[in-house]
Amino acid sequence: MDTALKQRLLGAAVLIALAIIFVPMFLSNSPQQQENTTRSMEIPPPDEHKFETRTMEVAGPSAPVPVPAASDPNKIVTVDTHAPPRVDAQPEVSSTLPAPLPKPAAVTPPKPAAPIETAPPPAAPVAVSNGRFAINLGIYADQGHANALVANVKKAGFSAYSESTEYQGKPATRVRVGPFADRAAAETARLKIKQSEPKVPSSVVDSGEQPAADAPPTAVAANRAGGWAVQLGAFKSDLEANKLRDRLRAANIASFVDKSGTGASTLWRVRAGPYVDRNGADTARGNIKQKLKVDGMIVTQP
Repeated sequence: MDTALKQRLLGAAVLIALAIIFVPMFLSNSPQQQENTTRSMEIPPPDEHKFETRTMEVAGPSAPVPVPAASDPNKIVTVDTHAPPRVDAQPEVSSTLPAPLPKPAAVTPPKPAAPIETAPPPAAPVAVSNGRFAINLGIYADQGHANALVANVKKAGFSAYSESTEYQGKPATRVRVGPFADRAAAETARLKIKQSEPKVPSSVVDSGEQPAADAPPTAVAANRAGGWAVQLGAFKSDLEANKLRDRLRAANIASFVDKSGTGASTLWRVRAGPYVDRNGADTARGNIKQKLKVDGMIVTQP
């Protein structure tokens, strides 16, 4: 036999064997057919239900109600339909008006409270012509500054004035207030001036010729330096005052001439200092007495 024919027969045999093996397997795995269920939908016979028959009477149409013809076209014609009244009908409103309410009584406004009277501020102490105590408000090299200070103090109601003096060999202007009869009046005035002029230095001094006693340690505040001096005399002539001043300067003692008063009561007072505290003024007084044989009194210096 030819070889090609043999191969074809062998292949056909293999295919037949495969078909015999696998075809039954495919047929056995086929999907199952769904089962159909049939239900009866029959309606029960009518004899199983009870029926009741009723006869309803229907009234015939009512006769139309005649409507009278309106003689006036603007007149509204009403027809009585014999309908029952509405339950939600509002009751008739009485035409009688309620009695008017009484007028409220007139209210009298309260009287304004009387203003509280405050006591007037105490009057400033009055200066007297024969007083010994005055208030020093500083020594100024600028005359305009001194004049402005005098004007401000006068506006406050105090008797202020300026006077020419000399400070460390140079002309200057001193501002003073007073004089006052006693130290208490002068101190009261000084405190009032301090309120209106807080930056102006002030101190109470005895404006007599030569003080009878030293100024007390409390005459100058403890925190104010340079408020003490030693007064060595008071002269009616500036020439005499300058002579004593030159003697002190020749002995290397810082000194100056202080003018006080006006007119016939003008005095030129010779003073040494000023000193930082009262102890320094006391020490200087002892040195001056030892060198120049001149006794002095401790005074306050503005």
